[in-house]
Amino acid sequence: MLIGFLICFSLWPIVVSGALGQEADKVVVIKSKRIMMLIRNSEILKVYRVALGKQPNGHKIKSGDQKTPEGIYILDSRKLDSKFYRAIHISYPNKQDILKAKRLGLSPGGSIMIHGLPEKLEKIGKAHRLWDWTDGCIAVTNSEIEEIWKLVPDGTPIEIKP
Repeated sequence: MLIGFLICFSLWPIVVSGALGQEADKVVVIKSKRIMMLIRNSEILKVYRVALGKQPNGHKIKSGDQKTPEGIYILDSRKLDSKFYRAIHISYPNKQDILKAKRLGLSPGGSIMIHGLPEKLEKIGKAHRLWDWTDGCIAVTNSEIEEIWKLVPDGTPIEIKP
């Protein structure tokens, strides 16, 4: 039994690193669970715990509401010169978001990203997830955004669920 355990244990890093060597073809965020999943061919490659906007319940409607949007978007560009450690831009607002905000006489806002931590929070690492602290973005640790940066190419769809 010990030999079987050692064989399985020694193979585990190979399986994980093999899975992580593939690029994701979709990202799914489940806000109520505070998780983000990288998916390839309907298989989960990696799951991250995340922090959201300070007002996490409900869909983003206007600039400054501190909500993380809900819907289907595209991860369309990267930002190295962000005030956060690396950032991947989410294509919010989409046409429906713009029309809804316009009907309400509001600005839908923008600049929603998946990003790492700002320099002042860098040392707290995973503890940043103890509260929702962004203005509507999806935050992960700096080491996690490094991994996501490599695994998620521009043009990848992201679905953000309640």
